[in-house]
Amino acid sequence: MFAVLKTGGKQYKVQAGDVLRVEKLDAVAGEKIQFNDILMVGTTVGAPMVAGAAVQAEVIDQIKGEKTIHYVKRRRKHSSQRTKGHRQHLTLVRVTEVLANGADKSGVKAAVGTAAARVVAHEAPGAAKAAAAAAPAEKPKRAAKPAAAKE
Repeated sequence: MFAVLKTGGKQYKVQAGDVLRVEKLDAVAGEKIQFNDILMVGTTVGAPMVAGAAVQAEVIDQIKGEKTIHYVKRRRKHSSQRTKGHRQHLTLVRVTEVLANGADKSGVKAAVGTAAARVVAHEAPGAAKAAAAAAPAEKPKRAAKPAAAKE
């Protein structure tokens, strides 16, 4: 059975045993993860997602993609040129199982991208700041100047 999953802004058609290179996920090698954004399983098409469906996978490694080079030549006769390049961070995963239903009871960690992991990590300290802002400590008041000094 195959499934169409969505992760990192891209869609992948997968089945058990496939090896994928997806956008970097917050997981270490050897860890089991579960993709919950499933658009299609077999002949069942979601609207927009298939309820209860999931794809379980094992993280093989965190890798970098091939180098992409961007060359810009801006103006003629002025030798204005620039070369930029980068290597995209990727996660190598092996699909182990396609679940048509019962994904919520599996107990496997959900596959989360690094951007989402940063948001979750920053929410915890923010919650403490919000609680402190709700009950602010009183500031010490200034001593009032005597009325005679104004004259």
